Amino acid sequence: MENNEMQNAVVAQPTFEEQAHQYSSFRYAVGAVLAFFGFSSKTHRASKKRQKLVGDIFTYIILLFGTFLMVYPFWWMLAGSFADTSMGSQALLESMIWWPTNSTFDAGFTKGEFYYNYEELFVRGFETSVYAKGFSYWRALGNNLIYSIVPVVVGVITSASAAFSFAKIQWIGRNKVFFFLLAAIMVPGPSIMTAQYAMYSSFGMLNALVLIVPGLFGSIMTAFFIRQFLFGLPTSIIEAAKIDGAGYFRIFCGFILPLAMPAIMAQGLLSFMGCWNNYMGSFIFIPNNSEWINLPHAMYIMDTGYKNNQGPVIAASVICVLPVIILFACFQKLIIGSLMLTGSKE
Repeated sequence: MENNEMQNAVVAQPTFEEQAHQYSSFRYAVGAVLAFFGFSSKTHRASKKRQKLVGDIFTYIILLFGTFLMVYPFWWMLAGSFADTSMGSQALLESMIWWPTNSTFDAGFTKGEFYYNYEELFVRGFETSVYAKGFSYWRALGNNLIYSIVPVVVGVITSASAAFSFAKIQWIGRNKVFFFLLAAIMVPGPSIMTAQYAMYSSFGMLNALVLIVPGLFGSIMTAFFIRQFLFGLPTSIIEAAKIDGAGYFRIFCGFILPLAMPAIMAQGLLSFMGCWNNYMGSFIFIPNNSEWINLPHAMYIMDTGYKNNQGPVIAASVICVLPVIILFACFQKLIIGSLMLTGSKE
């Protein structure tokens, strides 16, 4: 008897559809709309495929919106470099959305070819500047190459040698010294720039040396990432080389550098990007009238002479960011792969 009563009670329970119809028509309709968009309710159950589809759609919408926020400034800058601002039409440039109202591609443009702003940049970019009259844009570009190549090449090798010492050579106080150097990252760079300026000024280094010499000694952050990469290399290779009579210098040049080249290349590219865009260092330590200013600093000087003609200034911005974009586009897999490998442990 008890079993029959329990079976009758189970049978008597209303189904989900019957319970859904107990609600008002409005709530039932709202539940149907929510189920269509992948949200379950008391009146309707959304299928898992619909939930996944709707979730993917929302995810891609957010990603596309973020991509737009990242890409649009570059497009605006590229389009603005072809704006006709030679007659002081800065207001037209500021109101530009997708393409300048007056551009160098227009048939009525009589100043020159469509690359007028770039020609103005390379030929007469600094003629009207008060601070560096007659200064060549090509000289600033050459300075930027020197500041971005020499310290990076020497500094990355120096950092790699330090990383090899901290990762594969046992010496007293190794970890304490490393963590002491790593603690220096906690000090904000701008907070010590005044002291750096006084020191470099007393050394007579307020010229090209101030952007070259400090970088030759490497970076603790670069050494940290390469050290993490070296932890993933087998120590048996170093021990076998030591048995064969190789010293640490030969081990570093013959084994460590080739094996750690992915991490070294990735950190070198990141350091190159930082040196290429080092506006604050040149602006603080190098005078405006010096011929050793770098490219971002030169763009600031150019902007002071082209207040009513911003087209060449924006063209200079395009030239400044173009090498960095090309490098990152070509080596993004190397950079991301190296950062992933630095998480390995010995």
